[in-house]
This record gives sequence, structure tokens and C-alpha cells, in this order.
Amino acid sequence: MLKIYNTLTKQKEEFVPLNPPLVKMYMCGPTVYDYFHIGNARSFIMSDIVRRYLEYKGYVVTFVMNLTDVDDKIIKKANEERKTAKEVAEFYIKEFFTDIEKLRIKPATYYPRATEFMNDMIEMIKRLEEKGIAYNIDGNVFYDVSKFMDYGKLSGKKTEELEAGARVEVNEQKKHPLDFALWKKAKEGEPYWESPWGKGRPGWHIECSAMSCKLLGESFDIHAGGHDLIFPHHENEIAQSEAANEKPFAKYWLHFGFLNINEEKMSKSLGNFFTAREILKKYSAEAIRLFFAQAHYRGPLNFSDELLQAAEKGVEKIQNLADKLNEELAKSVEGKKVEFNFEQWYKKFEEAMDDDFNSAQATAVLFDFTREVNRVISESENADKQFLADAKSFLKKTADEVLGIVNFEKKEELPSLENDLIELLIKIRTEAKQNKNYALSDKIRDELKNLGVILQDTKEGTSYKKIKKM
Repeated sequence: MLKIYNTLTKQKEEFVPLNPPLVKMYMCGPTVYDYFHIGNARSFIMSDIVRRYLEYKGYVVTFVMNLTDVDDKIIKKANEERKTAKEVAEFYIKEFFTDIEKLRIKPATYYPRATEFMNDMIEMIKRLEEKGIAYNIDGNVFYDVSKFMDYGKLSGKKTEELEAGARVEVNEQKKHPLDFALWKKAKEGEPYWESPWGKGRPGWHIECSAMSCKLLGESFDIHAGGHDLIFPHHENEIAQSEAANEKPFAKYWLHFGFLNINEEKMSKSLGNFFTAREILKKYSAEAIRLFFAQAHYRGPLNFSDELLQAAEKGVEKIQNLADKLNEELAKSVEGKKVEFNFEQWYKKFEEAMDDDFNSAQATAVLFDFTREVNRVISESENADKQFLADAKSFLKKTADEVLGIVNFEKKEELPSLENDLIELLIKIRTEAKQNKNYALSDKIRDELKNLGVILQDTKEGTSYKKIKKM
């Protein structure tokens, strides 16, 4: 029996889909103005593991992840780069797909873009306005929080105790500080769409309400996202959707904990982040996935190279067994029959994952299984093929298809010699700078640039990116 901690009810609940075996799941995706950081990757990977385990349990999952392709940050980036907002969004959408494929994240059923659902957003805002819950001031339409009695039920916040702050948009036009924008009047030079309130574009929150309801229905099973989205984003989604449709919105709410660096939340606003693609240069996708899976999805997790290095070694242990099983199965010798209770290992794995997707306990089961199977193989002169096939099947179903921490299709290449040599040169350059040998430091930088490797110095250290030489 699968139990899920529901942020809405603040307790673990038995998972009962609205229309089994179908499960409809919505995951808040990226705002496409930059490469996503490794903290975002935690939410994307853990939601992928949740989706994979539901499929392992026999559910048919419709998985939706939105792409916010119109936003203040995109417009700002476009102005900085002298491009259109569409050009910026298209570039980073393409790069987003590149990175999630490398991280072995299964493709969503749908990737709706905000700009493709403009009519649905306008229609939802119109319904809210007709109900007297939204109000228009000079082309800006706001949601009147005081009209929704259940406001705060997800976050546990009380409206009378809330004040306009860092996470609440401040605007003198609003009737109440907590009221939030549904439609924003277009400013000069910004992208816009025609609407009953004039030229403008949607607020951030209305996008997810309109897209999820359009693709999954007005009530669906699971809504997931980062912990930082509980308030105000998800709170506002509930207020919009339930007021417009007069139905419960999402039944279960899952939220993924922060990824910290030096005990602080990793975020672009704080500047203490690494992009997922930077980390993928140093570690395999399987190691990154194991690093996240070894902590419970709801709790905070501290980022460190030491933990990722340990995860890489952990992946190697399980991958070595997977490779060994393939090698043994390829031999023509039948071997001696081995008695092994695979059923108990499936039970242990499922008991862990059924307890609110406890991937930390599930990975511990896999390491115990790996040790035990290695022991049996070493003690048996030739293990029979049925045992080897069953061991492979267990690892494939659990470590590969659910957690994505090993790969039976092809062994993931370790970081190439080329990358290792670049890292070595960066280390020598750093030491040269510390010794005030700036001539050597500059020479290394310039020679690497000639080879198509651009160094980027930041307060966190030196990173690099490869470019195609003309």
C-alpha cells in the first residue's frame, strides 16, 4: 500500500487515484531564461523517480511539466542580449531538453508552453472576473484573496498574519497586499497578447492553473514542485482553480526539499549555484541521481563534491554487478542451481518506496542486494542462468527502471581523459595565480581558449565550457 505525505493535509495518506489505474500528475517546470541549476535538477529527478515508481506499481501515468516561456526574467535576458523574448525562450527550451535527457529523466507526456495556452488563461480570468473574484484596474487584473475563504490551506498561513514581502508582489494598485496579478498590462517593448482588458500578458500563477486544468482536468491526482513554490505559487494556483471551477484542484501535493550549499539554499538569486550541465561534466547522470535518491525527497540536502564522489563509487559497485551478470549470462556453461529468495528483496524495495517514496531506504536495499549477489557468485563456481537472469531482472526493474542509477543498455562513460586534463590545467593555473605567476596563469587560459575551452573565474572557483572552433 503506497502512502504519500500530502502537503495539503500535513500527513501521510494512502494513495488512491481518482480514476485508477490512471494517474494524472503535474510538475512545475522551468522558466526558460537560463540553464537550470543542480537544485532544480533535484526536483526534476525526484519527480521522475516518483513517476517511474508509479509506473512500476502498474499505474498509467499522464505526466505534465510546463515550460514558462513568457516572464519578466525572460524579457530582462532578451533586453540584455538584444534578442526577442521568443528567441531567448526557444534557445533555453532546447538546452533544457538536452540536459534532462543527459540526466535520464523520462520525457513528459506533455510539455505545455505558456504562450500556447493564452486563450485558456484569458477564459479562466474572465470566469474569475464574472464571479467577482478578480478585478481590473487600468488593464491590470488582480485576484481578490479576501474572496477565497480557503486561502492559506496549503501553506498553513493565515491571511491576517501575512504581509507583502519578498515572495508577494507589491503593487500600489491592489486592494490588498496579498492580491496577485492575473493579467499584466503591457509595457512598451514587451511581448503582449490581446485580451478583454487590453494588450498584456498573464501573471505567473495563472499559467499553471490553466495548463493543468486543460490537460489533466479540473481535478487531478498529484501536483508536485519545489518546496519554495508552496507559497505563494501553489497557494495561488489552488485559489484560482477552485474559485474558477468550483471543484477540488489537486488531491495530493508533493514538495521537494531545498538543495543547500554551505548550509544555504542553492538559488540563482543568491548566486551560489552550479548548473546541471556543469555538474554533468564532472559526474555521471547515475551518480547525480543516486546522490539525490540517497536522501528523502522532502528533506534538505547539502551539496558537496565529497558526497557526489561517494555516489559515483556507489554507482560503480552496482554497475559492476550489472556488467558481471551480463558477462556470466553470455557464457554457455549452465552452472549449478542457486537457491535465492528474490521475493524478499522485491518486498524490501517496495516497502521502502511505498513509505512516501523513501528512496534513501530503497537504495540501501539495493546495496545490500549487490553485496549478497556478489557473495553468492563468488562462492558458486558457476551460478545457474536462472539465478543470474533473476538477479539481472531485479536490478533492471529497481535500480535502472525506477531509480535510474545503473544503465543496462550501455555503460556510462567515465569523465573523459580530455576533461581530466582540463581540470588538471585549471588546478595548475589556480596554483600559479596563488604564487603570483600571472604569466603562466594567462598562458594556460589563452592556450585553452585556442583549443576551444573557455575558462570562467567566479568566487566559487573556475569552471569551463567548450565551444566549437571556427
